[in-house]
Amino acid sequence: MPTLDLSLHPHRRYNPLLGEWILVSPHRTRRPWSGQIEAPPPEHRLRYEPDCYLCPGNVRAGGARNPDFDQTFVFDNDFAALLPDTPHVEVNLHDERLLRLQGEPGVCRVVVFSPRHDVTLADMSPPEVGEVVRVWTVQYQELGARDEINHVLIFENKGAMMGCSNPHPHSQIWASHRIPTLVERELSAQRLHLEESGRCLLCEYAALEARLGERVVAENAHFLCVVPFWATWPYELLVLPRRHLISLSDFDDDERVGLADMLSTSARMLNRIFSTDCPYSMGIHQAPTDGREYPGLHLHLHYFPPLLRSATIKKFLVGYEMAAEPQRDLTPEQAAEKLRRGRL
Repeated sequence: MPTLDLSLHPHRRYNPLLGEWILVSPHRTRRPWSGQIEAPPPEHRLRYEPDCYLCPGNVRAGGARNPDFDQTFVFDNDFAALLPDTPHVEVNLHDERLLRLQGEPGVCRVVVFSPRHDVTLADMSPPEVGEVVRVWTVQYQELGARDEINHVLIFENKGAMMGCSNPHPHSQIWASHRIPTLVERELSAQRLHLEESGRCLLCEYAALEARLGERVVAENAHFLCVVPFWATWPYELLVLPRRHLISLSDFDDDERVGLADMLSTSARMLNRIFSTDCPYSMGIHQAPTDGREYPGLHLHLHYFPPLLRSATIKKFLVGYEMAAEPQRDLTPEQAAEKLRRGRL
């Protein structure tokens, strides 16, 4: 039987978290590229921006005025995607099973990382990033304690390329009545893996990646950052705690410091390889807050940077990816090596 060369031959990789396959086509990186590859001009931002609705003391888009905060600041989103008074009823329109809908109540909040307009997590000091982690933990616990809230998703959209409407450093929290679709799929996959093997999927995977090392791009005493074996986006990252943790509430002081360090390290690493303030979406997947047990659940962070060849060339999920299955043009091992070297 011919040998499969993973750096040359097209092949599919299995994503055990979502139960889906990803097509990898490493030979496509050899195709000619006639477009420019360059870094955008550096963006100059002021420490305080009078027109920014997230800066201290300024009026927000919804009309409320921010206090003169001097550290991480949280407020209810003025244009929330979820509203707390929404009835959580289920309806089949016209009594048709194919026309199902659910009312979805919830709460959306904004977590402003810093009073400074000109920084990101990559620029902030360890204590400042640690304060962000502390606030995320408090918000997870506070929102999750509400009877109508069963899931709390903490995420950051960084950069205009990811649809971020304001460059002032911030993240969002969407606390919902029901567990979102992708989270449900991951929970089911982790439960099934535990039932079949007796082991936690991501504990096992973290230990495997730590032993092999070829996809590890950063690590500290408490966390491991890898380009996952099944990555879809070219420079996708997965951050895993070494200890089996299911939520931010389980962290001890050292692990909170470790996560703060990994947040900064991941952002700086992406900035370095693309020679720009790299855009990304990051999300924390942790335990739902519905009071149920979720066997096999292991907290983790996903990073999805959209860049491909340079700071100005984006990877699009189109064509085959939208009509068939995810596909990528370089292997996760090649991406990890570039991230470790800090250059494309």
